[in-house]
Amino acid sequence: MSRRLNDLMPHPLTFDGAVWILSVWAHDRAQPRYVSTCTAYTAVRGLEDAAIFAALRSADMLTADGMPLVWFQHLRGHRTAERVYGPDVMLKLCELTAGDSTVSHFLWGGLPGVPEALAAELSVRFPGIRIAGVVSPPVGEVGTQPDPAVVERLNASGASVVWVGLGSPKQDLWMALYRPVLTAPLLIGVGAAFDFIAGTKAQAPRWMRRSGLEWLFRLMQEPRRLAKRYLVYNARFVGAAVRSLLAGR
Repeated sequence: MSRRLNDLMPHPLTFDGAVWILSVWAHDRAQPRYVSTCTAYTAVRGLEDAAIFAALRSADMLTADGMPLVWFQHLRGHRTAERVYGPDVMLKLCELTAGDSTVSHFLWGGLPGVPEALAAELSVRFPGIRIAGVVSPPVGEVGTQPDPAVVERLNASGASVVWVGLGSPKQDLWMALYRPVLTAPLLIGVGAAFDFIAGTKAQAPRWMRRSGLEWLFRLMQEPRRLAKRYLVYNARFVGAAVRSLLAGR
């Protein structure tokens, strides 16, 4: 079966509406869910790889993490859709749940020291926030079966929200694999949010994020690592978007 960009259309959400939904889901242990924040790069990887495609399609909420996805939504008729950006989602949901004794957060991701720095920063910004645990997992492939030790640790923490900062699409594959065996109501993949909020990597100025130029800022910061992602995959996304619009579906 062919995979089309329109099959990965993010849910047409406003930012405030998305965060409100997540705040409700964080309390709902009867219906476990996961959220993928989708960029142009992630969408194209999904078109290329069946497992990534399935992980994105299975997400309970698929958000437009990058402006190209927002523009694509607008061209497809969803004029009120807004960017639902991982770092901003993390900050706002942590703010809303700080002081709520029924919600705790687990930080799963980042290089050694990053989740600890993130936890410290969140605790300063949002007094009363409950951090259930922090882990910098080993670098490597996701695998095909959940690791029982990982499942035990996350479930024993009692976390309500597991923030997954493994980079996309690795974090999307991880959430799809682990969602059935974790008891936390909500898993949210937020990519580079761990580094940005912890201050271990520079974040693009707000005007660049709003105008769709964040990719240029990040490329200048890490040209060797991100050149293919932005120069090659952005072009592939544009091609896929044009084909979808011309086909009318």
